[in-house]
Amino acid sequence: MFKALLLEKDDAGFRAGVTLLDEARLPEGDVLVQPACSTINFKDALALTNRSPVVRVWPMVPGIDGAGTVLESRHPDWKPGERFVHNGWGVGETHWGCLAQRARLEGEWLVKLPQVFTPRQAMAIGTAGYTAMLCVLALERHGLRPGAGEVLVTGASGGVGSVAIALLARLGHRVVAASGKLHEADYLTHLGAAQVIARAELAVPGKPLQKERWAAVVDAVGSHTLANALAQTRYGGVVAACGLAQGHDLPTTVMPFILRGVTLAGVDSVMAPRALREQAWARLARDLDPALLETMVREVPLEGAIDAAQRLMAGQVRGRIVVDLG
Repeated sequence: MFKALLLEKDDAGFRAGVTLLDEARLPEGDVLVQPACSTINFKDALALTNRSPVVRVWPMVPGIDGAGTVLESRHPDWKPGERFVHNGWGVGETHWGCLAQRARLEGEWLVKLPQVFTPRQAMAIGTAGYTAMLCVLALERHGLRPGAGEVLVTGASGGVGSVAIALLARLGHRVVAASGKLHEADYLTHLGAAQVIARAELAVPGKPLQKERWAAVVDAVGSHTLANALAQTRYGGVVAACGLAQGHDLPTTVMPFILRGVTLAGVDSVMAPRALREQAWARLARDLDPALLETMVREVPLEGAIDAAQRLMAGQVRGRIVVDLG
């Protein structure tokens, strides 16, 4: 028997709680793992609070992220005792996830946990930080180099934003953080932001072309914020879009693309191929200061995950939430 956070939905309604489960209930998969830690991402919070139809199969053990140790394996790339990190692949949506002391997953979904990280540190990074690294890789593929100009990070106090700031600043970029939590300015500058601006400057409708400012952008917000970021991006600049915290709409025009040659690069973390995941985690191991992770993270036990999800949805969380699975 093992502890798990179980979500149920039937004629009696929605229920979420920690319970004991038998391994026989785990879904199919060629690797049995023992997650030491998981995390609460925005998508996890939507599932845990039943705020959005994230879960497609009931009952469900949520947790799209996990890090820990392989217990059993039928997959040629994995042996018992090896350390893994998992992000995405529909886990927590259509396949039982890692907010549990046991999970059965596919070996193709797993990445070797870099030696420099503990499972706790890996979950302090989580899908949010891994997505931030994917955004940085996208900016670099499109030519961004240190000294090119200011790089805007929206949703700055969230998980993606926090890690993106830390990465970009350490790589030598001048980072401007846009946040709705200006009281967190000291936190953002400690991560490496050179300047903090109010979210409101970008969150309302603006002109299709505006004064050029950003060499590049990491946007986790969408909607008018992304539209304004595009309108302010310099000639030949690149915008990496990975989120929709403000909305999934994009009220813009073709003007930034055809008059300034701006590139809009979409970043998906859920189904990214394994080679790209391995590249991202290798770069995180090289370019992310582990000491900064401690300033981003709050740790809760499994029994505290539901409350943490509710606070995240209420906008009361900065950085990352790590769930200790005991």
